Amino acid sequence: MHKDQAAALRVLASKAAPKRRTNQHCRVIVVASGKGGVGKTNIAVNLALAWAKRGLRVGILDADMGLANVDLLLGLNPRCNLSHVISGERTLEEVLLTGPGGLKVIAGGSGVAELADIEQQQLDRFIDSLAQLDKTLDLLLIDTGAGISRTVLSFALASDEVLVVATPDPTSLTDAYGLIKVLAMRNHHAVLQVIVNMCDDDRSGWEVFNRLYSVSRRFLSRELSFAGHVPRDPMVQRAVRELRPFYLVYPRCKAALAIDRVADQLLKRDEDREEAKPKAANGVGGITGLFRRMLHLIKQ
Repeated sequence: MHKDQAAALRVLASKAAPKRRTNQHCRVIVVASGKGGVGKTNIAVNLALAWAKRGLRVGILDADMGLANVDLLLGLNPRCNLSHVISGERTLEEVLLTGPGGLKVIAGGSGVAELADIEQQQLDRFIDSLAQLDKTLDLLLIDTGAGISRTVLSFALASDEVLVVATPDPTSLTDAYGLIKVLAMRNHHAVLQVIVNMCDDDRSGWEVFNRLYSVSRRFLSRELSFAGHVPRDPMVQRAVRELRPFYLVYPRCKAALAIDRVADQLLKRDEDREEAKPKAANGVGGITGLFRRMLHLIKQ
């Protein structure tokens, strides 16, 4: 009897475990928003932790040059950032921090803006270091700044997958559509997904997405995917005040359970896409491919 139960548990565990990517490149998701104050960084950090809990090797790059706070939410104190790697003062391994659940964190600093001005030898060395990171991670989330600044767009336009964070607030909807419009016009191959944060209920989340979806289809001829929604939850603000991720300190709260659903849905969607089209839509995949495309955009 006990052997039968143990065997059944092993079968369930094997079904629940996410598949590691079979190619040499990790999956890269750029997290962006049309405006600030929508909880973008909170979504990125807690989603990364949910994937790490599922056994994936996950990294997060804080590319918000104006308000970098991934490290604060994770209780980390970075002394070096991406700019030190680009300048050659540090290796990528030296600036990688390990957060909860084995999550790998890279502080961006002003590094991205500096990429346009470095010499080719430095650039080649930096790209080589990214190639190694490609092999050691399954998934990298890039938390960009809000809006459509040059830095935000350089990531979003180079990416094969963008997760747009919006809320039911009318100004958030307007600004989210503005971001989607730019991406639809200039990044024809990217998968655009929307997550609705701070909803009152399931219906509210779907209503927000459907508004964005309908105008995107009508005026941009562009499909959007619904990644899910995260409800308004007092535990989220409490966790922010404690400078800790709500997914860790309040794992049974409504927001944490919603993040679990989003994490599973995005994993399932990626597995389906890999089976149908294993090669990156924009050519070379992974972190290396994204940065190469981004550098081309920056230098134009």
